[in-house]
Amino acid sequence: MPSITFLKSLTFNPSRLKTFLLILSLFLFLYFFIYPHPPPPPFPRASDSPLTRRHVLFSIASSSNSFPLRKPYLRLWYSPNSTRALAFLDRAVDGDGTVPPVVVSGDTSRFPYTFRGGLRSAIRVARVVKEVVDRGEEGVRWYVFGDDDTVFFVDNLVKTLAKYDHERWFYIGGNSESYEQNLKYSFDMAFGGGGFAISHSLARVLARVLDSCLVRYSHLYGSDARVFSCLAELGVGLTHEPGFHQVDMRGSLFGMLSSHPLSPLLSLHHLDAVEPIFPDINKTQAIKHLFKAVNVDPARILQRTVCYDRSNSLTVSVAWGYAIQVFNGNEFLPDLLSLQRTFVPWRRSITVDASRYMFNTREYPKDPCKRPVTFFLGSIVPDKSGVWSYYTRHLVKECVTPDAIKNLKGIRVFSEKLELDIEQMKAPRRQCCGILPSFNESMVIDIRQCGVDELISMHI
Repeated sequence: MPSITFLKSLTFNPSRLKTFLLILSLFLFLYFFIYPHPPPPPFPRASDSPLTRRHVLFSIASSSNSFPLRKPYLRLWYSPNSTRALAFLDRAVDGDGTVPPVVVSGDTSRFPYTFRGGLRSAIRVARVVKEVVDRGEEGVRWYVFGDDDTVFFVDNLVKTLAKYDHERWFYIGGNSESYEQNLKYSFDMAFGGGGFAISHSLARVLARVLDSCLVRYSHLYGSDARVFSCLAELGVGLTHEPGFHQVDMRGSLFGMLSSHPLSPLLSLHHLDAVEPIFPDINKTQAIKHLFKAVNVDPARILQRTVCYDRSNSLTVSVAWGYAIQVFNGNEFLPDLLSLQRTFVPWRRSITVDASRYMFNTREYPKDPCKRPVTFFLGSIVPDKSGVWSYYTRHLVKECVTPDAIKNLKGIRVFSEKLELDIEQMKAPRRQCCGILPSFNESMVIDIRQCGVDELISMHI
């Protein structure tokens, strides 16, 4: 019968069904795992937007006694229109719109403090981390902590923090310049005076456990040691950024500022404890003078460029926006990278560790005539094509100098504004420079980005 024959033809036996399923499985495997498929479009997040000043909240540790004295430093970097900052004090004081708003810290009398000769205010300052997070300020991706005498370079700090994901746990800062201070407190701790940053995701967790953690560390001296210890309990280590400067040294900072590493300048601390960074003016005026260059091109400030004038056998070292040194003869570049010891140790001590630093140093001659000729920033003029900065000669005493620089009174430097992207921030590029010929009383230097071939040819 035809109908019965047709039904029999549709019936699968078990062996054929098994073969069919194997072939189907193989086909699906090849399709999903070998055939390339475009990834699904990413789901947009608010955090995908570029990091700006408004995403960073500065928390400044101060007191009712020191806050009025430190206002000149705070006004240098704080802008009420673009910078988010709060100053945490022991009690209320009169403020104004030119400095961060004042917040009175909470009571810390219930916390033990057993460090002999120390200050209980270290507990109050450490709790700033919790108090600022508990405020629930909107849109904060990074919390930055520092002292009232910490001068921040905000644009550079924003650019640096943009390298990191604020949704991950990050604790970012720098060590002391003093080997002894790091040995005493920790090589893995961010020193609070130089400032440090904590990502929003980490700060929320730290705020929840901070009070219970502080009870365990009553024996420690400072606030930064307490924050470091509580972060260590969370399993978070320090991410080092060389632009944070605790400035645990005294005397002249010329040797440090004129040989800054190829990374953005982020902070300077202890400026009251050192000499003015420019000659013939006071400390506050000197920092304000530096900010004339900072406000024009923050990313380039102190960035080092070395030029060689073969025709006159001169080596010119430019610390942009600060000072230029002219050496007689061709100096090896590695020798110039070490810091001239114009400074002295932070603490007077007969121990060897007190005079050791966390970087290479070289002698700075006591006789001014044996030093390179130095030119300090005079003025800075931006225009449509770039930036002209002018440096004037600093005379300590009359010295016998080569004819090529005997009558040299000033140096003009032309540079384009330094706009580094994230990749360049991770590995800053060396700048090249050229000295324009036929100078007598004024030398002209052109600074520019350069490729590897140009860079090598400079030093042959």
